[in-house]
Amino acid sequence: MTTHALLSLLTLAVALTACGGGDDASPPPPTDPVPPPVASNEVPASATASVGAFGQYVGGLPASDAAEPLDIDKAMPPTSDTDEPLDLG
Repeated sequence: MTTHALLSLLTLAVALTACGGGDDASPPPPTDPVPPPVASNEVPASATASVGAFGQYVGGLPASDAAEPLDIDKAMPPTSDTDEPLDLG
């Protein structure tokens, strides 16, 4: 009985090995790698388009002491006389 079981397992192993062959299709051509985004410490122009956009940008900044400080020399936060104040906290 054990010889029969061993022979069955061996036959099954050979059959599965024969079925595991791949096709001969060539791999797809490599695509050009996407360059990583340039890290910048400047406030993007889209963040100063409106009060809401600026609030979303500031609210999405990570609270980290190890991050590079933002260069706010050229950034002018937008103001509005009609919009309600935004809660940033």
